[in-house]
Amino acid sequence: MSEYPEFFDTIEPIVVYDDLCRFLGANRDGILEFSYKDIVKTAGHSCATVAGAYLMAQKGLKALYGDETPRRGEIKVELRKAPREENTGVVGSVLSTITGATHDLGFGGIPTGKYNRRDLLIFEVPIDHDLRLTRLDTGKAVSVDYRPGKVVNPMAILMSAIKPDATEEDKESFPRRFQEMVQTVFEHADEVIEIYE
Repeated sequence: MSEYPEFFDTIEPIVVYDDLCRFLGANRDGILEFSYKDIVKTAGHSCATVAGAYLMAQKGLKALYGDETPRRGEIKVELRKAPREENTGVVGSVLSTITGATHDLGFGGIPTGKYNRRDLLIFEVPIDHDLRLTRLDTGKAVSVDYRPGKVVNPMAILMSAIKPDATEEDKESFPRRFQEMVQTVFEHADEVIEIYE
């Protein structure tokens, strides 16, 4: 059985309703729960970028829907940067998994036109913030910024393990130190995530 850092299990999951999931019988009620561990499996790693994307989705959806359950597949996701700029493509992938929004590779919908997931994930949008989430049913939108530099310096930790004079202790302790950095991001979520409604 795979072993993950213990703090993964302390992170609040993101719960959404996916009517396509219910319609096609993947589960009876259409309720999907995404844990941070699920996202780590999809991304293949845990870092400040993946953590930030998860937090942007988590806090952005709470601001967008309030006490309602977010409706997966009914949310437009717009990102200010290009996919290859500062790993924005990783952010887009995480947001796609959680919201169902895709660029052009997603489900095209049933013959009535319902359940289309394409063209809901858009990069290089001229917006003032890192991310904008928009409800397709009401048009309500929220914007989100992620500022990990307020609490962590991922590159400094990475360089400590790969620099020419890195010691064996530097290299051996790197995975633990790197995930402690990710944990710090989650512990300071309210500082690194900024919501604009």
